[in-house]
Amino acid sequence: MNKRNKLLFPVILTALIICASITELMAQNASDFRLNEILVHNSSNTVDDFGEHTAWIEIFNSAYNDVNLGGCYLTDDLNNPTKYWIPTGDPITNISKRGYIIFWADNHPTRGILHLNFEISEGKTIALFDASGKTLIDKIELPTGQKPDITYGRPTNDSNDWVFLEKSTPGANNDHTRRKSSGENFVELDPYGVGMTMIAMLVVFSALAVLFVIYKNLGRFFIRKGRASKKSVSTDDNSAIKPLEEEMSGEVNAAIALTLYLFQSELHDYENTVLTIQKVSRNYSPWSSKIYTLRKTPHKN
Repeated sequence: MNKRNKLLFPVILTALIICASITELMAQNASDFRLNEILVHNSSNTVDDFGEHTAWIEIFNSAYNDVNLGGCYLTDDLNNPTKYWIPTGDPITNISKRGYIIFWADNHPTRGILHLNFEISEGKTIALFDASGKTLIDKIELPTGQKPDITYGRPTNDSNDWVFLEKSTPGANNDHTRRKSSGENFVELDPYGVGMTMIAMLVVFSALAVLFVIYKNLGRFFIRKGRASKKSVSTDDNSAIKPLEEEMSGEVNAAIALTLYLFQSELHDYENTVLTIQKVSRNYSPWSSKIYTLRKTPHKN
């Protein structure tokens, strides 16, 4: 038993380490980042935290878990992939699932970690590298003909194409087209509700059938279990019950009956020791009553 425990502990520890490392890798996979939207000429668009209209770059986290962008590099020159290092240890670089982050290309890195040390212009290539500075995560070449306050980005978050967007959406989804809900699609497929009614009835009757089978089998199980327990109790207790029945003689039964009778009739072994003397209703003695005295004096002879 001790040998098994000694072997089991390293296996469990190794499994935990592997799971933790896999989780950390999943949570810190920088390859899920995408360049999503870029504005080159900002004349009256979004302002930065200093109130200035500057060019900006939006990065999108396409993963369904939080990913930290810290340690990666942004550049406008492929020959210098490590041009701007995104600092680590700041919670602002921890991008939530399907979240966004905006970097200001104003060449003022002293204003904060979201302010780059370069400016962007037409014809430049914007690239994002991982923490090694060698692996390219994403890049986009800015075409010429950039118009003021018109952003260049993906029409949808998961699209690989880039177009000039009708609306500027910093920190939000680029797709603002109205889409039909599932309810509207279902109404088009079943305008009179016949299919919905059939589906509802099928679900209800299926649920009732399943419940019937479950409760029927449970009832059979408990009935069998009860019968088996009764049989086991009867076979085990017969030897103990018979001697008790033989010991209950007639004298014992008579004593029990007498005890119950005395209890019900409120007769006790100990009488009350307090004597109560009631006052006599007549306060005279019959010997002193006048009706018993002589009415006439005796005659003398």
